[in-house]
Amino acid sequence: MHDHDHDHDHARTVKPMVEEITDFEVLEIALRELCIEKGLFTAEDHRHLTEYAENIGPTAAARLVAKAWVDPQFKAAALADPIAACKQVGVDWLEPTGFGTPSDFVAFHILEDTPTVHHVIVCSLCSCYPRPILGNSPEWYRTPNYRRRIVRWPRQVLSEFGLELGEDVEVRVEDSNQKHRFMVMPLRPPGTEGWTEDQLAEIITRDCLIGVALPKAGVTSNVITRTRPANNPITGSGAPS
Repeated sequence: MHDHDHDHDHARTVKPMVEEITDFEVLEIALRELCIEKGLFTAEDHRHLTEYAENIGPTAAARLVAKAWVDPQFKAAALADPIAACKQVGVDWLEPTGFGTPSDFVAFHILEDTPTVHHVIVCSLCSCYPRPILGNSPEWYRTPNYRRRIVRWPRQVLSEFGLELGEDVEVRVEDSNQKHRFMVMPLRPPGTEGWTEDQLAEIITRDCLIGVALPKAGVTSNVITRTRPANNPITGSGAPS
């Protein structure tokens, strides 16, 4: 085989190093470059905002919930006007960055868990998420697997996260959309009586605020959630290994 033929065959058969770019990535690149070309923002502005967004975490949300646990008046105010309550923990939904970049304003709702009702959030269409107060969504939240299954078999999916709820607890799945964002206010766990807000905030993890976990004394935000393989919804058996 001639070298030319060998090179041609290699180029035709070898697999690419990375997956093909998705339609959404193409759209994002095109829209970003067009906005820069039109002078809506600069490449430096985009870099600044991206770096800012990547550094947002759930700390502010955890502090909001901890404050609500110890202050009944603040809790009532937070449930009635979540946007105003967010400001008290340093999050301004109208201008979350603090350097002149307004957000696309949405209605923000805090979902209060009770002994008989447990909430969990999802965006079944794409990946809507309360980023100004929770930061970027976890990768699993954006997967079709989570999005389609949590609305059909919520108890099964929660059990895969290690969260087993009694039959006397109603599970409500809240579906985010273009203009509505949700965050869960979980129940304060036993064994935390007399704790300070700082101590309480340590056990309110991102997964608790999404609703796939419950806060527990001694379990901090540094713990990696252990999940088990998905069950077959028909047979109840585990996925094949």
